[in-house]
Amino acid sequence: MTFEKTVIFRCGNEEYALPVEQVVSIEKLGRITPIPHLPNYLLGFSRVREELIPVIDFNRILYNRQSIGEQCRMIVLNTDIVNYALVVDEAKEILNFSPSEIQQVGLVNYSKTRYFTAVANLEHRMITCVDPKILVNSLEGIREIIEYLHKMLENEKNVNA
Repeated sequence: MTFEKTVIFRCGNEEYALPVEQVVSIEKLGRITPIPHLPNYLLGFSRVREELIPVIDFNRILYNRQSIGEQCRMIVLNTDIVNYALVVDEAKEILNFSPSEIQQVGLVNYSKTRYFTAVANLEHRMITCVDPKILVNSLEGIREIIEYLHKMLENEKNVNA
């Protein structure tokens, strides 16, 4: 995973980076359909560009609080596991990091933060790099949720056929 060109976003007071090649789009919060009894990090499902995707609140994962405010955005991510939207407090900018600014972190060995794969150490900022695939794989219950999503999509295809 390279973090040379990244989308920078904010959750709480911290800045994070996602590799731009996995970002499909950045959207305003749209209609999210909640599903009962889901893990608290999963707000529900939303339709983005005709695709049904799970919506995950990164603030709930990090700080156990909900993302709120006018600046909140959904960053739609593409992984080989599932496309999903990550709700963040603010999508800020696109930055290019030089290889000398990226440092691997020891936190990848800690099971709860394995998705923090590097830190960009800039002159006046420190930005934590997040691997979208590792993030979605690390979420408790995500396999069942992905299976549920695939069943919903199959049913939708059958109805439209």
